[in-house]
Amino acid sequence: MIQITMKIEGMMCSMCESHINDTIRRSFPVRKVTSSHTRGQTVILAENIIDENQLRAAIAETGYTVLSIDQKTYEKKGLFRR
Repeated sequence: MIQITMKIEGMMCSMCESHINDTIRRSFPVRKVTSSHTRGQTVILAENIIDENQLRAAIAETGYTVLSIDQKTYEKKGLFRR
């Protein structure tokens, strides 16, 4: 699984977070997406790598600006997982 963390400029409230999340869910096959306007970031969990240019284009259509994208392998951490 891949964790994609994007720094996004322009989110001001929880409705902005919802707008970003809905756009990502409609545009890409993701497992989970969460946004925080106070941190200015969106975190996506996906099975496969998502093209950065496509992510930037989808977010740009909503009127926000992607400042950076960081993709890394995600390993679920749990109480009983080794």
